[in-house]
Amino acid sequence: MTGSSGLTLRERDARVIADIARLRFSPVSLVGGRGSRLIEEGGRELLDFGASFGPAVLGHGHPAMVEAVTAAVSNMGGASLSAYANENAVALAEELLHVTPGKGERRVWFGHSGSDANDTAMRVVAAATGRSRFISFVGSWHGGLSGSSSISGHTAMTHSLPRPGLMLLPYPDPYRGTFTAEEVLKYLDYQFATVFPPKQVAGMFIEPILDDGGLIIPPPGFLAALQERCRQHGIQLIVDEVKVGLARSGRMHCFEYEGIEPDVVVFGKALGGGLPISAVIGPKQIMDYRTAYAIQTMGGNWVAAAAGRAVLKAIEDEKLIERANRIGAILEQGLLGLMARHEIIGEVRGRGMVLGIDLVRDRKSRQPVPVQTTAKVIYRAYQLGAIFFYVGLGGNVLEFTPPLTLTEAEAAEGLAIIDQALIDVGNGMVSDAEVAPYIMW
Repeated sequence: MTGSSGLTLRERDARVIADIARLRFSPVSLVGGRGSRLIEEGGRELLDFGASFGPAVLGHGHPAMVEAVTAAVSNMGGASLSAYANENAVALAEELLHVTPGKGERRVWFGHSGSDANDTAMRVVAAATGRSRFISFVGSWHGGLSGSSSISGHTAMTHSLPRPGLMLLPYPDPYRGTFTAEEVLKYLDYQFATVFPPKQVAGMFIEPILDDGGLIIPPPGFLAALQERCRQHGIQLIVDEVKVGLARSGRMHCFEYEGIEPDVVVFGKALGGGLPISAVIGPKQIMDYRTAYAIQTMGGNWVAAAAGRAVLKAIEDEKLIERANRIGAILEQGLLGLMARHEIIGEVRGRGMVLGIDLVRDRKSRQPVPVQTTAKVIYRAYQLGAIFFYVGLGGNVLEFTPPLTLTEAEAAEGLAIIDQALIDVGNGMVSDAEVAPYIMW
């Protein structure tokens, strides 16, 4: 299918969209979507098993989203929370505080994405505490702005230097065991006792699942041990829930699995159901640090905040936490069934409806497959009618984050496509040349 210029959508895209905006793993060019289906140029429908890296938690064209956004656009109370208080943003902040555990007076800041939210959390925590250092983890992805990328530890972030004074700790991986939780904690304590004084540390950024780093579930008690050290030294515990929060994990907040209570929580992606809105919740004395310190002109704007309210309401009304557990269990059991038939699957892991399969050369060595192999599975699945992505420092983990509205029938359909894609790639049906244009990190 071609546009008025005679070019395909992808050809037109290549002419006008900057490469720095791309992170694509398939040749999909979209013209629409409904439910758990995306419609590509030409009209073919594809099963969405990735939700655009997570934001489309209610799928596409969900009635609650349509109603909320249509009503908001039709009666738009301004476009900037920076200029005026507005009902939708204030109500969304109240609702977020209600569903997010925490002590004392807290405040909410609104932005547009997880990148600007983590950037803001970093800047304001440093300013308010008077401390300059931070701790995060190898494999972490906290955003693409200068600040949020400077505290990230992903291999795709090596194009820019980390923030001065940052400590990047290994995130213990129970599957490969490069570092145990005990070794990481021992190393942290050693740093605190020698060259990294904890009194200089403003905050520690953690992800309750190290998602882009390989969908790694922390060992039991690890995050609680980190919290204990933060409390001991007056370090703000900043939990990045951008990708795995708001019902996706089978809890409202993924950190609830770990029995911790963050000082600062960062939301993005799912909060807007596909519209651009992010949020930071933190203590009043930090979030009220200085007027006009972290302005986003359209942060908390009327329409995006209405979408955020619709997402929170749908999570409650449609019991999406329970659904994430139920459908997630079906997906997990199905993936374990595939593992029994495909030696390339080394491990199945995840929580709720954020799941992944670790692709390996062989199960004994647990050596990751080349990224080209992962890309071939994704490409073949696209040909068969489903979309999903890969994560991991070596790009060897297939990630499944479908809309939380996914049905049992759609779960079975997706599992069948994954199964067939693995078979076909194993039989050499996809060449290196076919996937070369779509490997983006």
